[in-house]
Amino acid sequence: MTETAPPPDPLPPQSPTLTSEALLQGAREAVILHAGEVYRLRLTSKDKLILTK
Repeated sequence: MTETAPPPDPLPPQSPTLTSEALLQGAREAVILHAGEVYRLRLTSKDKLILTK
């Protein structure tokens, strides 16, 4: 008698994907509230993103 392999684990849920354009909505900075704290997501002059608390 041969044993069959157990079924594979289900795939984990995929993380939501958001574009920076959707977050910034044309601005160079967005404010994000998380757990009662304020974070700022900024777009630099070299098109890099910086997240600060």
